[in-house]
Amino acid sequence: MTDLFSPLNIGSLTLPNRIVMAPMTRNRAPDTIATDLMATYYRQRATAGLIITEGSQISPQAVGYPATPGIHSEAQVEGWRKVTNAVRGAGGRIYIQLWHVGRVSHPDFHHGELPVAPSAIAPAGQAFTYEGLKPFVTPRALERDELPGIVAQYRQAALNALQADFDGVEIHAANGYLLDQFLRDGSNRRDDDYGGPVENRSRLLLEVVTAVCEAIGSDKVGVRISPINEFNDMRDSDPQATFNYVAAALSPLNLAYLHVVEVNMAGETSAACDMGQIRDRFAGPYIANGGYDKARANAAIAEGRADAVSFGVPYIANPDLVARFQLDAPLNGADAETFYGGDERGYTDYPFLDEAE
Repeated sequence: MTDLFSPLNIGSLTLPNRIVMAPMTRNRAPDTIATDLMATYYRQRATAGLIITEGSQISPQAVGYPATPGIHSEAQVEGWRKVTNAVRGAGGRIYIQLWHVGRVSHPDFHHGELPVAPSAIAPAGQAFTYEGLKPFVTPRALERDELPGIVAQYRQAALNALQADFDGVEIHAANGYLLDQFLRDGSNRRDDDYGGPVENRSRLLLEVVTAVCEAIGSDKVGVRISPINEFNDMRDSDPQATFNYVAAALSPLNLAYLHVVEVNMAGETSAACDMGQIRDRFAGPYIANGGYDKARANAAIAEGRADAVSFGVPYIANPDLVARFQLDAPLNGADAETFYGGDERGYTDYPFLDEAE
């Protein structure tokens, strides 16, 4: 029977198992450059079938949080190369997540300039800045002639990722960031050919994915979406229609995978969107995410509802999650106070099984 411990081909890789480390922002990259501590963190988790890194900015304009890494400068490429070498030396496989936060930012990160978005609609909530929480501002709507430049930034970031020796890239189109802001009609009120019907709202994502595939090969490209996640004040009037279209439009591109956050902020599914319909419209590997444990993940794989499952918080606290699942061993609890920022505490100091014993 196919389960979490069965191998899986995704694009140009063969994964030894179907346990994926989900992308998680940890705010431990001072000066936006990956560090030796980050190399240790990812190396510790190299038994995952696939590691997907925390989101990494594709340009200075894409920044929206303190101490998050980028992939647009030579120094950032060199920093990430330390991480990929560490993971590969431990036998692992690693993709980088390409990230533009769009409106979920603050002028503090942009020398006083406004963040950008599909439309000038401020999200509810507060931005995390170096000076603490500050209210989100109303962003500047991107001009149509700026959009090819955004596409080019993603393309160059993907090329930089290969220079840093990543196995591939995941395009972040989830969780209320720029590409998700274009996809959903709650944040996209444009009246040009990038707004209105879903075919238009999906245009920027499809242009980005196509450009990245042409640059590095579709077998090294994944996409993450979050149809019902309202994080960062997101909403859509018909998420089923929107994301059915997105999945069907991505399918012919022969991507390495589609990665779907299946739950909302409360960790719940919604009758407004049947993930099975999305899964049926995408021909390639489907990675499910959203509060799974070992039993639910194995059931989803055995029943064909997913090809692999990504785990977030369990991977923060359990660098040897694969071994713990194999042995049905207890899991370390995660310290939420150390999720964002700080040093090795709550980052690289969680015990492995043999240490705990």
